[in-house]
Amino acid sequence: MGQGSKPLSSEVDVNVPSVARMYDYYLGGKDNYAVDREASEELLKVVPSTQVLAINNRRFLQRVVRVLAQDYGIRQFLDHGSGLPTQDNVHQVAQRVDEQSRVVYVDNDPIVLAHGRALLEENDNTAVIQADMRDTEGIFGHSEVQRLINPDEPVGVLFVSVLHCIPDSDDPAGLIRRIADRVAPGSIFVICQLVSEDKATRDFVTNFMDTSTQGNWGRVRQEHEVREYFTGLEILEPGLVEVSTWRPDADRGPRQLTEEWIEWGGVALKP
Repeated sequence: MGQGSKPLSSEVDVNVPSVARMYDYYLGGKDNYAVDREASEELLKVVPSTQVLAINNRRFLQRVVRVLAQDYGIRQFLDHGSGLPTQDNVHQVAQRVDEQSRVVYVDNDPIVLAHGRALLEENDNTAVIQADMRDTEGIFGHSEVQRLINPDEPVGVLFVSVLHCIPDSDDPAGLIRRIADRVAPGSIFVICQLVSEDKATRDFVTNFMDTSTQGNWGRVRQEHEVREYFTGLEILEPGLVEVSTWRPDADRGPRQLTEEWIEWGGVALKP
């Protein structure tokens, strides 16, 4: 999930926490190391809602992919900063609606590449590539993207809980616009990131994560900043919200007891 400025590596660094592995830990996964668990527990001391937030964010991802496949006919997905495979991944949700649905996962963490490829060995309609999610040219030029993503058809473009990994200097709103310029009309963007209206929380988490991950981090932002990501897109109902409230299922996930930060965003159509 993290997308720092360092060159991509095929080596897994077990001495530096990884955002993808921390997220895996919060979801109850096993693909994390002591350094990830320690950083995750330290974060929980100051922002205790973090684990519930991660669970609700994952449920939002699963729910929104199902809605895009069932209700909007989306049959191809490009998942930026996908993180480690867990239960009910994007391709599994989409392919339950239509087994011909195609998915490309993009992440810069080598452990994601290793685990993802092992999971997808027998699934010809799904691929995982190691790339920096800011590298739009490289991603769209990748052989697996060209094999699976038809540029003439609408695509589900996913940026779920990853744009806080991109610093302001790399212009996350500009990244969304670059991709919007490349995908077909009718494509749907799913965008959310960590926000807080409390400056102390924003500053602490931003500094803690930037230091812990050695620069693989951007910034916790405010809602009005995330709204700028949707410029030029048509926001779908119910608008931009805390993600557990986006078209919730009857069996809603755990309630976030504190709201020092939330996962905030929504879904929008390229006209």
